[in-house]
Amino acid sequence: MTKYDENHSSLFFFISLNFISIFALEMQKKINIQNKKAKFEYEFIDRYTAGIQLTGTEIKSIRASKARITESFCEFNDNGELFVVNMFIEEYSHGNYYNHKPKSERRLLLNKRELKKLEKEVKNTGLTIVPLRLFLTEKGWAKLDIALARGKKLHDKRETMKDRDNKRDLARIKKNFNS
Repeated sequence: MTKYDENHSSLFFFISLNFISIFALEMQKKINIQNKKAKFEYEFIDRYTAGIQLTGTEIKSIRASKARITESFCEFNDNGELFVVNMFIEEYSHGNYYNHKPKSERRLLLNKRELKKLEKEVKNTGLTIVPLRLFLTEKGWAKLDIALARGKKLHDKRETMKDRDNKRDLARIKKNFNS
């Protein structure tokens, strides 16, 4: 092997590593699936970020933005584990018989202290746990932002709609004034 071949092989290796890192960054595009309905329906008391226990085809579908959390909620089982229920993750298109069920319960990963606190709040005060946002971290882990929430009454919902309309009108007036 000549010196010329050594230089070119190391250059090729460097270029291929850069391509792989750029490709990996492209694959790690921002996944941010939100539950906008929850902001309207509930008043949030406390927020947490939980990991999700997923199978291979589930994470591949999430990376392709094929998931919905609008109708989902969280509940505890008999062992004190927290599960997200009714979260829809579409079946992976290239999966075979190892594919997952779209609406199965998925375990949430939190510290024991946080789980005990949440379970106590849910049982004693009748609050609920609602998923707010499904996202991927820098390392590619799927995380779920959840909130301890209290359901809003009808007049609270009307007040929220009124505030949103007022903000929109104010922004429109500011835009026209600055033009």
